[in-house]
Amino acid sequence: MKIEALHNIYLTTEGIVTDTRKIKENTLFFALKGDNFNGNTFAEEALKKGASFAVVDEEKFQTSENIILVENCLDTLQQLAKYHREYLNIPIISLTGSNGKTTTKELINAVLSKKFKTVATQGNLNNHIGVPLTLLSMDKTTEIGVVEMGANHLKEIESLCNIAHPNYGYITNFGKAHLEGFGGVEGVIKGKSELYNHLIKSDKTIFYNADDSIQTEKLSGYKHKVGFSQKENTDYQIKLQSADPFVTISYNDTNIQSNLIGTYNFTNIAIAITIGTYFDIPTEAIKDAIENYKPTNNRSQIITSKKHEIILDAYNANPSSMKVALENFSQLNTEGKVVILGDMFELGNEATREHQNIASLAENLNFDLTLLVGENFFKTTTKSQKLKTFNDLKTYIENNNIQQKNILIKGSRGMALERILESLE
Repeated sequence: MKIEALHNIYLTTEGIVTDTRKIKENTLFFALKGDNFNGNTFAEEALKKGASFAVVDEEKFQTSENIILVENCLDTLQQLAKYHREYLNIPIISLTGSNGKTTTKELINAVLSKKFKTVATQGNLNNHIGVPLTLLSMDKTTEIGVVEMGANHLKEIESLCNIAHPNYGYITNFGKAHLEGFGGVEGVIKGKSELYNHLIKSDKTIFYNADDSIQTEKLSGYKHKVGFSQKENTDYQIKLQSADPFVTISYNDTNIQSNLIGTYNFTNIAIAITIGTYFDIPTEAIKDAIENYKPTNNRSQIITSKKHEIILDAYNANPSSMKVALENFSQLNTEGKVVILGDMFELGNEATREHQNIASLAENLNFDLTLLVGENFFKTTTKSQKLKTFNDLKTYIENNNIQQKNILIKGSRGMALERILESLE
């Protein structure tokens, strides 16, 4: 079936579903495959649960006229998303980077939605499946789309750009994330810059941090760029006032008090201000959007319990984000500081060195107590307390009387350190 014909069918439905547990009446089911499942086997179940059509790529599962056979379900999903994006012909803002993508995306969306009907990436659905699903969640009422793009190897951002065809783009930063897939920091810079390359090739607008030397060098000489800086050398001057613990920003004679902690969130807020101003959103509306945004999903959340004040930043971690989180925590004007750090994943050959660097940094910052959790941290040389598994951490917490502390919890998603909250109560 041609993509145009499939798109006409899609327009008659209530949207795309790839999981039969989320089937709603009159949806279009795509039978995607994973390492441990074959979506084709669920096609008939999807129809029974209310889907109007199912798309499969194995002929033996085409058992009714409402089951559409294609060559490859994932390829077809991506082609359909690309066709739909062209059909809508709306501004798409794409962003990528090593750290802060999701928070930045949510801030941009919060600001833009003050004036426009927006659709943004849900959660962190930012890969070769998530980006198409985001595009296909937009309709004729959508005025601006905000699309987050993640990557752990070269050519991935390029591929996502060829689906989304963004009109605008922003890179949060270049850090030590997914070093295993990118082959080192230079690979990270090259991979993330695929967004720049796509936009430059088509003369589209790039938003950038003018205080980031890598970004300014990459964009030197490019005309269609809009920058922010703490200095008076670019389009928008945005200043960090304080971050103890919440980030306060000064812009256009207005102070903006966020619910985000850490100086590292300054640039995430600043780009939301920049993009909002670019799209003619009044400063007061921008201020309202940012001041009412509250982080969720284990990202820089502040949790006040009976015993502790906890910064839960356990959604993910890499050497760059871990370093700034520790340095920021050390600078907070509080006493009784405890850090619980979990292993950082996808570092490849750099894992041993990067975990040692973080262990040494944490030791030098002289926190009251540092707990290092995971096989990589367990191999480090440090005076801090090392615990090989999460269960070891749980046992330590339950056997030691930790009272009235300020606690930072940070680790990679696979460590799921938020599970320790119950033991800390």
